[in-house]
Amino acid sequence: MRLTICAVGRMRDPHARALADDYRTRAENLGRSLGITDVRVVEIDAKQDSSREADAILAAAPDQALMVALDETGRQRTSRDLAAWLRAHTDAGIRDIVFAIGGADGHGPQVMDRARETLSLGAMTWPHILVRIMLLEQLYRAISILARHPYHRG
Repeated sequence: MRLTICAVGRMRDPHARALADDYRTRAENLGRSLGITDVRVVEIDAKQDSSREADAILAAAPDQALMVALDETGRQRTSRDLAAWLRAHTDAGIRDIVFAIGGADGHGPQVMDRARETLSLGAMTWPHILVRIMLLEQLYRAISILARHPYHRG
């Protein structure tokens, strides 16, 4: 399975990028034992209009990928629930999962129509850079739960 985060906007802060890269690398390295062969981030240039951002997200996503749109109205999951969800999709033979992080105005209707699921990281509004880092951390945490790695303690 391959996990892709398609995120609108460029991460320019070197400290934030280092943290995101660290969680991405950890998730990818630990995920190999579970059949997760790739964890990647695709940065989408921020445009003025969410429709063009949506087109770029869809163009970056593999055709048969399961699309998950991050959205404030999405389903909130615990870390263990996310791990179980990931395991179920791995066991079902899903080859690609794409997590879409929209721009300042959210997702265009094209992404929401394509998304089979929506996910919320909480009721609060978060900057997109933090959403990317938090999602990567939660993917690493979910993978560590599945691999019985001691990172998650709960």
